Amino acid sequence: MLNRTRNHPSRRSHTPRNGAGITPPAPRPDAGRYADLESRWRAVRDRDDRADGAFIFAVRTTGVYCRPTCRSRRPLRRNVRFFETAADARREGFRPCKRCAPDDTSPVDPHHAIILNACRRIDAGATPPLAELARDAGLTPWHFQRVFKRLVGVSPKQYAIARRVQRFQDRLTPETTVMDAALDAGFSSTARAYAVAGPRLGMSPSARRRGGRGERIRSTVVDSPLGPMLVAATDKGVCRVAFGRHADELIRALRTEFPHADHVADAPGVKALARRMLNLIPPPSTRSATSATPGARSTARNRKPPKPRNPGAFDPPLDVEGTAFQLRVWEALRRIAPGRTTTYGQLARELGRPRSARAVGRACAANPVALLIPCHRVVPSDSGTGEYRWGRNRKQRLLILENAAPTP
Repeated sequence: MLNRTRNHPSRRSHTPRNGAGITPPAPRPDAGRYADLESRWRAVRDRDDRADGAFIFAVRTTGVYCRPTCRSRRPLRRNVRFFETAADARREGFRPCKRCAPDDTSPVDPHHAIILNACRRIDAGATPPLAELARDAGLTPWHFQRVFKRLVGVSPKQYAIARRVQRFQDRLTPETTVMDAALDAGFSSTARAYAVAGPRLGMSPSARRRGGRGERIRSTVVDSPLGPMLVAATDKGVCRVAFGRHADELIRALRTEFPHADHVADAPGVKALARRMLNLIPPPSTRSATSATPGARSTARNRKPPKPRNPGAFDPPLDVEGTAFQLRVWEALRRIAPGRTTTYGQLARELGRPRSARAVGRACAANPVALLIPCHRVVPSDSGTGEYRWGRNRKQRLLILENAAPTP
């Protein structure tokens, strides 16, 4: 079971609804408003919604180009270049940002502005009832709830709870009391905060306030066919499975991510868990080893998927954190059988979000638990294996070892 939820509002700005009905999507913003470099930089610095579509900015140090409204960390002004279009940026050798998807020209949903406004109200700490949100949006409560869930992935109530928990988590610092953090976040009492936020935080609020101090994370690194593999677990379940080049790098990254936890290396329980994790990686065979080429995925289409080595025998609990949409994606990933693959678009459609293929890709990239959440089984619709958090070569190798074939 996946636990610990947090969520974020939709990050796109769209056309509002008026009293007579839904207005058509707004045209491309007037580039004249952003004709000079300083006005463009201000728009980037302030994430000005009006500038989205008027120009593109690129960052020299990362080689990435973005929308003006991209939620990524703002670059230094001296590292920024501006372009009229994404095509201009590509011609200069920049690549598109995976977070804001500047190449995405899919049609605008006219309800986005309504839902974005509602999300911003909730983000600001307000907890208006559904009837009030719907009235302000000019929709019936039933229609508003349906649209909100379609675009955000959760109901308004679930979203409000997730944001309240996030505010509570953000306020849990060594300088504040649990009571102050609970009241500031909008909870009526510490008891209510513990009841609602405790399961989602993955640890008690008091432990979170101490930066995880007192929580125990057991970890080990084992050799695998894909290189060194780190497995880490709390009392609640597996919290990290990662691959890397060196064991010390993996351990260092884990300790950096959880600096105040009580880290226990090579505990017997986690070593046994890691040995069972190795069973999720099929052993190399002569056939798969000779097929390790860029075209191996197409060759694998004609193979019969292998039987799992331990069918249904190994499904440990997980202790991972993600947005509500990420958790939905990760749950769906766990239903993809070994030896099968799906595409980002197919998975988005299965989740009822046909326009969210890029968001599915970002959820896969944020997966903290390799193998147990098999994000390597999601591939592009055109060709190739696509990106992988732990390296494209590892993803290709995994698919070859699994003799992966596309899901019908």
